[in-house]
Amino acid sequence: MIDDASPADNQDPASGSLAQPEWGDLTPPAGEPYDWFRRGSDLLDQGNSAAAAELLTWAARAEPQAHSIREALARAYYDSRRFEDSAREFRAIVDMAPDDDYAHFGLGLSLWRMRQFPDAAEHLAVAAAMRPDRAAYGRALRQVRATLSAREEAGLSPIGSPDESAEFPPMTP
Repeated sequence: MIDDASPADNQDPASGSLAQPEWGDLTPPAGEPYDWFRRGSDLLDQGNSAAAAELLTWAARAEPQAHSIREALARAYYDSRRFEDSAREFRAIVDMAPDDDYAHFGLGLSLWRMRQFPDAAEHLAVAAAMRPDRAAYGRALRQVRATLSAREEAGLSPIGSPDESAEFPPMTP
């Protein structure tokens, strides 16, 4: 779980410098958080999202306020089909930066995959309003709204159940 403490909470009172987060019994990978971020981003670009998520989790624990790390981690989770984790990370970014259109888009797609259609539509609408030039934002919003309309016509709940199957688009904007 990502530590939501502020950087000041990780400060060593004796030296005034930032202390490393608690790693428990685990040994962190070689290098520093930036190294973990770079290696994780490279793995994500190469399509190895599960391995990327492992490295990026370490980086996010060390640098919980770093938007770039959390975005890469959210994307790695999404590509690994870990949609609840992806939604949690994108939501954290939206909370930190409500004007981040891509975070709203990612959160909307993650919620869509979780069949949380009303919440997905809300975040996709925000992303599409912020960046009307991004065709993927508008397409995703139209698809979620069509799903909501079809569910209403069929007398189904606007929130789907986990056992429903459907294909969803990739996350590229």
